[in-house]
Amino acid sequence: MKRIVTLLLILPLAGCVSTVAHVVTAPVRVASWGVDKMTTSQSEADEKRGRRERKEDERRGKEAKKEAKRQRELERERQRDPG
Repeated sequence: MKRIVTLLLILPLAGCVSTVAHVVTAPVRVASWGVDKMTTSQSEADEKRGRRERKEDERRGKEAKKEAKRQRELERERQRDPG
């Protein structure tokens, strides 16, 4: 009889234990989340560097196209006006 009463008392507390565990670990989870957001991993740094390099390559490509277009236009003008 004592065992049955004990089981009946413990079963409703299972949810409470889960909640207590969640509340107790919350500060640790919040702190680790903050540290994770404040620090940069090596892979994140590599991704940022790669992104920066791609943008720089795009910028250089656009400048090269503009310069090539300008050179073609100058060459056309020289051909029209040989003087």
